[in-house]
Amino acid sequence: MHKAFQFRLNPTKEQAILIHKSMGCSRFTFNHFLAKWNEQYEQTGKGLTSCASLLTQLKKEFDWLREADSTSLQNALKNLADAFSRFFKGQNDKPRFKSRKNPVQSYTSQCNHPKNGKPTIEVAGNKIKLPKLGWVNSLNLVK
Repeated sequence: MHKAFQFRLNPTKEQAILIHKSMGCSRFTFNHFLAKWNEQYEQTGKGLTSCASLLTQLKKEFDWLREADSTSLQNALKNLADAFSRFFKGQNDKPRFKSRKNPVQSYTSQCNHPKNGKPTIEVAGNKIKLPKLGWVNSLNLVK
């Protein structure tokens, strides 16, 4: 079973900076692989197949990508793959580059349940624990 929740956060200044960095890293990852995909498609007529291993190389090339939650970067790749899948099915237009000027910015984190430990996301009262951010105050649950 899958569950999704949305929270309205009230982060500290340091947490807000990390949130903005995570959004920027996710946007950069999406745009980087969209450019690579387009380039590969023009040259060979086929798109990229294994972006996950390329993401590891990209994180080695750009140290600042390690500041972001790793699942947010993986979700950016999943979003790109979904966008291309919908495009080839004729459901959507071709994926476009993401802009920092867009008034709506977001990133998606994922709750992983390790076998011998605590999950990466926890909720306690009016706080939520997020990867790389720690405990963040939340104003209310958005339904």
